[in-house]
Formats: sequence, C-alpha cells, structure tokens
Amino acid sequence: MRKPNPHPSIPAPGEGKRGEGGYLGYLLRQAAGAHRLRMDRALGDLGVTQPQFVTLTMLAAYPGLSNADLARLALLTPQTLSVIVANLERAGSLVRKPHAIHGRIQHIDLSDSGRTLLRACRERVQAIESELTAGLSDAEERAVRRWLVGVATAATVES
Repeated sequence: MRKPNPHPSIPAPGEGKRGEGGYLGYLLRQAAGAHRLRMDRALGDLGVTQPQFVTLTMLAAYPGLSNADLARLALLTPQTLSVIVANLERAGSLVRKPHAIHGRIQHIDLSDSGRTLLRACRERVQAIESELTAGLSDAEERAVRRWLVGVATAATVES
C-alpha cells in the first residue's frame, strides 16, 4: 500500500515525468535509488550498507584487489572506498595483506567472519532480486540484463 503523497505538487514515483513518459536516464536513477533503499533496509540489521555489500561481493569474486581496482569494480570513488574498507576492517570483515613485491600496496581480502557476513547478506539480496524479476519470463529477464549491460558497456566505450 502506497502512502499518500504529502506534497501533491510533486508527482509520486510512476506518475508524470517519474512514470513511463519520463527520461530513461532519470528512470534508471529513480530505480537505482529505490533498489538501494530496499537493499539498505534488508541489510541494515546486519550493519551492512549497499556499497559495503558490493565491496564484499567484489572481494569475494576477485580476491587480493588493491584499493584502486576495488573502487573501479564497486563503482565507488577511491575516497568512499577507503572509508568503507576501514569500516569493514574495523568490524573484522576484511584483512589487509602487503603486496608481495610492492610493500606500499596493500591487498584486501575477506576474513572468515566477512565470508559469513556476505553469505547472510546474499540470502537477503537474492530475495530482493527475486522480487525484481517477479512477473518476468526468463526471456524478458535476459533482455533486461542484456539492455542494462549494453547501457553500461556503451558508456565505457565512449569514455
């Protein structure tokens, strides 16, 4: 059930330019914001934010990354990532290891408790992803995924 709009002059999501007639870029941003809010609510009692979840996920998939590489993969600025890594390290979810050759470079890996935390987070995120795809056929889901990847890779090629 949707709450009544407290500001009637501002359209609710799905109405006016916030609806199907809106700019695709705005609609993507609106959807991303709604998704992040769902993620933060689902992971909040675990003490994990959506950017922290992405950081943990990328470290699990690509262990031993440097801060710079991890920031690129997690779509975060190096400054934001540094704060996230420091908080996750303080919580015991990450460990830093010196690079074998370059002593000043630190590799970041998940700790055992970080892997346990990520498993708990994944269960909740999978439920959210199931909600996102509810009502879509397998072919429709593949088309949406293909389109989103196409949007991302086109932007990468252009830069």
